[in-house]
Amino acid sequence: MPGNSFGTLFRITTWGESHGEAVGVVIDGCPPGIPLDEKIIQDMLDRRKPGGSAASTSRKEPDKAIIMSGVFKGMTTGTPVMIMIRNSDAHTESYKKYADIFRPGHGDITYQAKYGIRDWRGGGRASARETVARVAAGAVAKTLLGQEKITVSAYTIELGGIKAGTRDLDAVSGNMFFCPDLKAALKMEKRVNDVKKKGDSIGGIVEIIAKGVPAGLGEPVFDKLDADLAKGLMSIGAVKGIEIGAGFKAASMPGSENNDPITPEGFSTNNSGGILAGISNGDDIVIRVAVKPIPSIAIEQKTVDLSGLERSISVKGRHDVSAIPRINVVCESMVSLVLADHLLRQRAIGR
Repeated sequence: MPGNSFGTLFRITTWGESHGEAVGVVIDGCPPGIPLDEKIIQDMLDRRKPGGSAASTSRKEPDKAIIMSGVFKGMTTGTPVMIMIRNSDAHTESYKKYADIFRPGHGDITYQAKYGIRDWRGGGRASARETVARVAAGAVAKTLLGQEKITVSAYTIELGGIKAGTRDLDAVSGNMFFCPDLKAALKMEKRVNDVKKKGDSIGGIVEIIAKGVPAGLGEPVFDKLDADLAKGLMSIGAVKGIEIGAGFKAASMPGSENNDPITPEGFSTNNSGGILAGISNGDDIVIRVAVKPIPSIAIEQKTVDLSGLERSISVKGRHDVSAIPRINVVCESMVSLVLADHLLRQRAIGR
């Protein structure tokens, strides 16, 4: 299946299915001499693991990272880095009843249309399980970025209609939804529990901020930094929209208000979100993504089967109520991968 690789110089290829033996990633182009061990990767994977919040699935995966190649004595060697994560809690039998019926909101019907065959065991490659490989690769990218003092963080600013009123980033790690507003986090928990009782699901908005990014990253014209960030984030299954800086608000602003004045000390505002003409300007890169509700819900829905006959379906089992907050670290990883790739591309032209 084409389309399993991402990046130019820092390039990743993910592999594996939701209910296969394992999932993993091959990273090609990682420079030598980067400190790397399983713990660095594990710290990132643990943020994505199920069970961290009331919105999470009950599937229990240890998500233990195993470095298979590309590392010697705790350092990357410059050869391909392969990381594997075994699947240990896949309940394939639970999905047999969906083998000949399309689940609304899932990729079942489109995979069938494209390939004429699909892996119905938890969605196969279309499952969010694939993102564990992205997070493993993201840990490597973040380590590379850390050497340049570039940091990437993601946090929840909206969940099920509950919005964060403040941006206290010190509060993010202090609640299960990684929200920068503790009062809003409490309301989010109640909202999730209410929706869970109804057998429904909810979506929300994740904000990602990259600090310390030097000016000059990005390749005009088609490989603009914001274009690659948009592609990377939109490649996450549950993401349905993205905005950078002022985003859609810019459409209703006059130029005199949207333009960021330049002073000897730098930009006085950041409506650009840290990117101008597709190239980083040295300011914080600020991105927001819209995350759709989880499509697997217990509420009965109309659908069709492989023969095109009308059916009804209620998807019960071990499913998240929301992709948030587990998706946060996935967004953080994709931004890190894009920045690592463009950092190496900038070095390649001697800048």
